Amino acid sequence: MTEVPPPQQPADPTGHLAVALLDGSGNVIGWSEAAEALLGYRASDIMGRPAAVLTPAADGPPRPQGGEWNGIVLLRHACGHDLEMRVRMCAMPDASGRAQWLMTATDPGLDALRGVNRSLLDGLLSHSPVGMAVMDTSLRYVWVNEALIRTSGAPDRIGRTVSAVFPAEKVATGEPKMRRVLETGEPLIDFEYHGPTLSDPAGEHVYSASFFRLENQLGEATGLCYLVIDVTERWRSRQREQMLSRARACGKQLDLMQTAQEMAEICVPDFADLVTIDLLDSVVRGREAPAPSAEDTLFLQHAGHRAGSEVCATTLGGTGSPVVYRSSPRVTHSLTTGEGILESPLDPMAGAWAQGAPGRAKMIDDHGFHSSITVPLCSGGTRLGLATFIRAANGEPFSGEDLKFAEEFAFHGSSSLAAAYRFTQERRISLSLQRSLLPGRLGPDETVEVAWRYIPASPEAGVGGDWVDVIPLSGARVALVVGDVVGHGVNAAADMGRLRAAVHTLAAMDLPPDELLAHLDDFVTSLCREQPACGATADGDPSPGGTHGATCLYAVYDPVAQTCTIARAGHPAPVIMRPDGTISAPGLPMGSALGVGDTPFEAAEIPCPDGTLLAFFTDGLVEDRDKDMDAGVARLHSVLRDVEASLEELCDAAVDALLSRPLEDDVALLLVRSTSFPASDVAVWDIPDDPAEVRQARSLANRRLEEWNLSELQFTTELIVSELVTNAMRYGSPPIRLRMIRHSALICEVIDGSSTSPRLRHARTTDEGGRGLFLVAQASQRWGYRYTGSGKSIWSEQDLP
Repeated sequence: MTEVPPPQQPADPTGHLAVALLDGSGNVIGWSEAAEALLGYRASDIMGRPAAVLTPAADGPPRPQGGEWNGIVLLRHACGHDLEMRVRMCAMPDASGRAQWLMTATDPGLDALRGVNRSLLDGLLSHSPVGMAVMDTSLRYVWVNEALIRTSGAPDRIGRTVSAVFPAEKVATGEPKMRRVLETGEPLIDFEYHGPTLSDPAGEHVYSASFFRLENQLGEATGLCYLVIDVTERWRSRQREQMLSRARACGKQLDLMQTAQEMAEICVPDFADLVTIDLLDSVVRGREAPAPSAEDTLFLQHAGHRAGSEVCATTLGGTGSPVVYRSSPRVTHSLTTGEGILESPLDPMAGAWAQGAPGRAKMIDDHGFHSSITVPLCSGGTRLGLATFIRAANGEPFSGEDLKFAEEFAFHGSSSLAAAYRFTQERRISLSLQRSLLPGRLGPDETVEVAWRYIPASPEAGVGGDWVDVIPLSGARVALVVGDVVGHGVNAAADMGRLRAAVHTLAAMDLPPDELLAHLDDFVTSLCREQPACGATADGDPSPGGTHGATCLYAVYDPVAQTCTIARAGHPAPVIMRPDGTISAPGLPMGSALGVGDTPFEAAEIPCPDGTLLAFFTDGLVEDRDKDMDAGVARLHSVLRDVEASLEELCDAAVDALLSRPLEDDVALLLVRSTSFPASDVAVWDIPDDPAEVRQARSLANRRLEEWNLSELQFTTELIVSELVTNAMRYGSPPIRLRMIRHSALICEVIDGSSTSPRLRHARTTDEGGRGLFLVAQASQRWGYRYTGSGKSIWSEQDLP
């Protein structure tokens, strides 16, 4: 137990003055008991000596030639320290007229004490747990109690200023505040400062000081009183509440690794010298984490750490480095039950934290880590990972109270991590759904050259509903689609999938672009009505939200006619580069967005000779908060002018030139270069409306198959041509045309001027007719019909041998 020196008693304000008598040479010839008590010199030691030994100044105290002088003078105590005293010097000649001086000295701090009730001081001196002191107007101590000495030490302070008692760095903040209280009279309450105690010189304590000015009856300042109490626990409680508040607030970016790093930085250095956050590998990947057993190997990834200034953490590895616990029952039990692990002292070989990765045991030895706390990161039954807090040799070992705080900190921080984990899961699902719905690569036998890119938005914005598609149609034509669903997240990706499926269904009906968009608009409108954008389900859970609308562009490229027919619903127009290098964005009719339904859709036909480049895109490619759409389209023009680049290279160049990270919206880009058939691969004949001409039609088809070296298909082709031409003559109207195309399949088309829809019948055995289309369906791989501007076309496709 530390001994506390007895408190220094103040000079008695009712006692005698310290008196000395000096002769003409300035030597002491008289010395009172009060002077001995005040300055420490006995009469036998000072008598006959020059008065200059009483002051730091070489000349001693001032000696007026007549009258008297008084003022504040530094007098040197016999122990060697200086005291500020009020000194009065009076000239007193002796009986023979020789000069003498009467010197009196008093403590100026006695003025402050006269304003304080002595009985009150005595009570506080003996019994008060609050440290107290009284100082004069020069901030010299004139009275202190035991509690103050126990709190801050320095028992030998009476008569000395605060700057003489404590080092300059300790009084740099407090002394100006004391002087301000003396000057203004306004008390200062609850001024906090850090310092040690006599019983714990190496520990950190926080004190609260309050300063009050002492005044006489005239309101004049006579001194200063201050009170000091130890508020370490209050400060520590407030500090930890701030750490918990920061743990609740971290993770605004919904990024797992960033959230983990933010958590690690909160507790260093106030709670630990090193904090590490390790997340389960399945959590980082956005997958469900199964409940571990004691024998299981736990795979984690290092997600973040923060080390104090005295700790070198380079051996911990970077973000994502593996952390593996092989058959660690304590760690598994902690993750399963939610209970933390307190290890003090910390064993470098058997410690839970050291088992996770190579190099950790050496860190414990190198830095003198003596205690650690490992707590599980869990939220709502979801296991996320582990947080470890470690203290080095110069800190107190962790206690049970520290373990409770660490568990509470992990609880609040896990909520932020869980939000980021759920966002990671949703983003992974959205991306998987989005990618599964995007088209694969087209085969080399298609009629156009195609390249595309889909780039999701940043994690903060969420995956959107942009998509592109290339759909083979009848007659060797190709449908080109690009669309953008309003919103982000899983809902937008799911809505995109529904719209893409609807477009495929409508495209299979061979509808013209404007008519297809009209049907698609009805579909989106019905979805918006069926699924409100927000609200609650019957179970009370928030509704997943419905389709809020979309934009879409649908184009049909015909390689035989070398045209592209385009209709758009609220979508940006494509950029077209002609074979001669001219680039333009054609002024296509703009329909309203899907789901609005207030304007009809119109289609426009654009000539597309061989080598025409068409760029279809969503607004995220050419527009963001830093650039408008016109500027983005202009930059796209400059990228497309590189005629030597392949479509894949142009896609990469467009992405590099137009996009800046992080993306606020997802981006879809579809580049198409047109090609046409050689004239020798297309045959067209006009057929007179005469049943006798059916035989001639078969003959024409056979001769062309021989020229194409497709004699193996003559039998089935004769059957198909006979039935389709006969059907056109019987149920259609002139003009009648037969067209054959050699492409990836053999295509036979019969075009007539009637809009009557053909209908496949299943004739009974007794029926004499009605089997034509049934035979066509049996003889071909695909068949169908579509309407044209002047009638309809019935077509069939056969695989090439």
